[in-house]
Amino acid sequence: MPITTSAKKALRVSARKKVFNDRRQGALKGAIKKFKKLVAEKKTKEAREYFKTVQKAIDKGAKKGVLKPNAAARKKSRLHKLLKKVS
Repeated sequence: MPITTSAKKALRVSARKKVFNDRRQGALKGAIKKFKKLVAEKKTKEAREYFKTVQKAIDKGAKKGVLKPNAAARKKSRLHKLLKKVS
C-alpha cells in the first residue's frame, strides 16, 4: 500500500487509466475479431465497409497509448492484406 499522499493519488490515477485502457483494448480486439469473422465467411462487401471501423479503432488505440505506433501499422497492414486476399 502506498504511504505518501502523492503515491496514493498515483495509485488512483493508474487504476482509472487501467479501466479506460482495458475498455479501449477490448473494443479493439472485438473489432478485429468481428472483421476476421466477416472475412472468414467471405462477406467481402461488409468486411470492406467494416475495415474503416477497424482502422479507426486501431488508430485510436495507437493515439491513446494502448498500442505502439508500429504495432498499429502492422495490424492494419496485415488486416488489409487479408481483405485483399479474399476479394
